[in-house]
Amino acid sequence: MTSVQLPMDPLWPRAGGWAADADPAGGPVDLAVLGVPAHLTSLSPTNAHLTPREIRDALRRYSPWAMSLGAASGGVTEGQARSARVIDVGDVADPDGDGGERRTIALVARSAAQAELVVALGGDNSITVATAMGVFGDQLHRAGLVTLDAHFDLREGISNGSPVRRLIEAGLDPSRIVQIGIADFANSAEYARRARELGVTVVHRDELVGRDVGDVIKEALDVAGAAGGPVHLDIDVDVCDRSVAPACPASVPGGISAWELRRAARSAARDPRLRSADIVEIDASADAPDGRTVRLAALTVLELLTGVLERPVESPVGHARES
Repeated sequence: MTSVQLPMDPLWPRAGGWAADADPAGGPVDLAVLGVPAHLTSLSPTNAHLTPREIRDALRRYSPWAMSLGAASGGVTEGQARSARVIDVGDVADPDGDGGERRTIALVARSAAQAELVVALGGDNSITVATAMGVFGDQLHRAGLVTLDAHFDLREGISNGSPVRRLIEAGLDPSRIVQIGIADFANSAEYARRARELGVTVVHRDELVGRDVGDVIKEALDVAGAAGGPVHLDIDVDVCDRSVAPACPASVPGGISAWELRRAARSAARDPRLRSADIVEIDASADAPDGRTVRLAALTVLELLTGVLERPVESPVGHARES
């Protein structure tokens, strides 16, 4: 996406450009953002490693203030929304491979120690493993996973098609996995059988028609968070209709809308059980000239932040939020 000079207005602050570290005197932060530009094991050729930088650039096009925040949160003011506490801890160096995954786990774990929610900007879907493990830590046996994805991601090997299988093999209970948006003609009968036999909860794309996606997310979090452990949200943007996500190699016509993705992200982030999320499978170099996929990813970051601002005063890790 071509960079342009954006107008500056002191009364219209821009999102992004967040500090790399929290003010020690300021206490915990609402959101920690990091880039995980993995792409070497992708099943489809991709330049997804370029995407974290592009999402950060796109954030500058938007305001951090959501007009709907006050009404939805029962009293969060405009001033509080503008003073949201966000840090950007940078990118994981060389995130592919065993060493890269160890570095990702370590950075996510450090970020989660001070943030209500950690958001990893991919990169391909392989980053879900290390991002989730960084937050799960020794709580893996109680943790849960929700995916917004057109695909099961239960393939063999190590790739962007295998993160769900790898997390299960690491010890994640498949009965606390919910996959939302699974699409026709994007999977196989064998992987559908595998998901069913494992006990994964699958919400087909057709089941979302006519439903409030926020209600679907709430039900999913009740399943994923049933054991009281941390929950990770995998946002594979190829769950969206190809018209709004042309930069996702595997997106298909008939996926969910941009609005549904944004509403799902905000709804999930309202729940204190959600401790981390990733936004993956965007190849910024393949985007439409208007940058619509990358811009959707940037807005998804802001929806996640807004959801955190709508959380109860007390966080699950004991962080006292401002009332």
